[in-house]
Amino acid sequence: MNILFVCSRNKKRSLTAETLFKDNGIHAVRSAGTESVARIRVSEKLYHWADLIFVMEKRHKERLEEKYGRLSGKRVIILDIPDEYEYMDEELTDMLRRVVLPYLKKADSGTT
Repeated sequence: MNILFVCSRNKKRSLTAETLFKDNGIHAVRSAGTESVARIRVSEKLYHWADLIFVMEKRHKERLEEKYGRLSGKRVIILDIPDEYEYMDEELTDMLRRVVLPYLKKADSGTT
């Protein structure tokens, strides 16, 4: 399964999520941002590559919908993680593990 994490600038939250989950041996994981100044910006190719998309805030989902329509049946999960953490902040990594792992376990078992 291809998993994409999205935040605004792809420098802290989504990049932390990619770092945490990329070497799990089960999923292909990437991250991107919605802003023009993002380290890696969400592209049409990256959007279509993803089977499951995690966004940090509701506004990120809204931006994806604006750009790619009603998300073409993509499963998009809003994590509700505010932009108040630094890259690999311990509180952020704990929160990401707590909220993302249940979705990954469901996806692995085929019960999404």
